[in-house]
Amino acid sequence: MRVIGLMSGTSCDAIDAAAADLAIEDGTVVLTPLGSLDHPFPEDLRRELLAALPPAATTMADVCRLDTLLGQALAAAAGRADHDLCGGRAELVVSHGQTLYHWTEGGRVLGTLQLGQPAWIAERTGCTVVSDLRPRDVAAGGQGAPLVSALDVMWLRGRPGVPVALNLGGIANITVAAGGRGPLAYDTGPANVLLDTAVRELTGGRADRDADGALAAAGTVHAPLLERLLAEPYYTLPPPRTTGRELFNAAYLRTALDGFGHLPAEDVLATLTELTARTVADAVRGAGGTEVVASGGGTRNPALMAALGRALGGVPVRTSDELGLPSDAKEAYAFALLGFLTVLGLPGTVPFCTGARRSVVLGSVTPGRHRPPPAPGAPGAAVPDRLRVA
Repeated sequence: MRVIGLMSGTSCDAIDAAAADLAIEDGTVVLTPLGSLDHPFPEDLRRELLAALPPAATTMADVCRLDTLLGQALAAAAGRADHDLCGGRAELVVSHGQTLYHWTEGGRVLGTLQLGQPAWIAERTGCTVVSDLRPRDVAAGGQGAPLVSALDVMWLRGRPGVPVALNLGGIANITVAAGGRGPLAYDTGPANVLLDTAVRELTGGRADRDADGALAAAGTVHAPLLERLLAEPYYTLPPPRTTGRELFNAAYLRTALDGFGHLPAEDVLATLTELTARTVADAVRGAGGTEVVASGGGTRNPALMAALGRALGGVPVRTSDELGLPSDAKEAYAFALLGFLTVLGLPGTVPFCTGARRSVVLGSVTPGRHRPPPAPGAPGAAVPDRLRVA
């Protein structure tokens, strides 16, 4: 089946679209990448989206507008991907949408909200669309994240030692694919979200990211600030745990910096980079990880990757590209996989990883105009437990 996966993450900069041929052979999902593309948000939409994110107040009118405008942007990305990557022959689109809020209390997730009306995608492409994948896992008692763990566990199963998949998006998350306790996945803490926020705050909005980690590389870690940041109670919560902009946002950063006077922007960014490296390394060591397979936008930040290498000591770090999955598009491929399982009537979660009571079929299905979804598999059909990248 030719499937397009769409992912818009915490960084809110663009939509990642990835296309793949997916099939099941003898209990193994065979994923053949067809390519990926980056579809930037229109600048006015990005400004409106950032203005609506926590801790900002918003209105139902804002929510309605964003649901429509994000749906149209996702539809444009899907249309490009269908034309450029699938020759107009895509059979299914899977859309993560844009997370506006992840409702957590006392370590439990009570609800999650992703916007991006799928009807616009179905109308633009004619394809069936699977969307709104996280709430079903939450309803089953899970965190609704990291859903990429399903791909990670299937993909890295059988590798020697204890492989750890790491995603460095707005938030950093890991999946421990093996080990004595079984699979495990959770958000370790902030990655690009605080770095990007700091750049916007410290430059008065003139820039929105530290290109190539150049500012962080020129700075020095401020030990008292790092100590304050590491005292965040989130890091002591037992996994599985998830987080996002509802915690790590501009207000959080301002509070963390309060009382330190003027700190050079380079030192603030060096300290935030070290925070991500330390919290990831602590998680990897705590799981007994023997290798790290990294993906996400953070892999393009040399300062972050260098800090991570230092913090991990002798644990080797490689990118997912080395194992056949492009690091920039791995999450989009993961959602393509999850939607593929959904239309076959197969569950797409690993309860050990999300904390759910059981594995569940994810998402809602919007039928296509001229490409109906395939018939689901027979009840009780075997769930594939491995993934091979062709």
